[in-house]
Amino acid sequence: MFLQRENSAYRFVGNEIAEITSDAEIEAVENALLSGIPAVEKHLNTALSLLSDRKNPDYRNSIKESISAVETICRLISGESKATLGQSLKQVSAKTPLHPAFEKGLLALYGFTSDQHGIRHSLLEEANLRYSDGKFMLVLASGFCSFFLTKCAENGIKIKGHS
Repeated sequence: MFLQRENSAYRFVGNEIAEITSDAEIEAVENALLSGIPAVEKHLNTALSLLSDRKNPDYRNSIKESISAVETICRLISGESKATLGQSLKQVSAKTPLHPAFEKGLLALYGFTSDQHGIRHSLLEEANLRYSDGKFMLVLASGFCSFFLTKCAENGIKIKGHS
């Protein structure tokens, strides 16, 4: 509360201090950090930690951890532990219908993280990533994870590993 009252550009998010000033962004990340799914929480905590490291921030790996959280929740919903995000997303959509544009948007973000610049794969050239990229992906991935949890709850779908 002190940081907010003093209009600080930093806030506590989980156990980290992050340069996130929007209450909605903080709430999205904190809700996902309390998802009850250890693997999802681990990916998002790691993403937040890498993003918030003041001496050596690692935006590339923060983005990778963020999208890995989404991939993990989709794999758990689909029951296919080895599936790609695209494969598991099709199965998720069969269980709880998703708008085609929503699916396409999520797959496009996954494509961004999987391109030749090496966010999720071997680094072929230095990616031009900044704090804004890492923060965007962390907040968005957190929102997607919370969205999938809510969709599953609304449709009575059990998620493997969800407490």
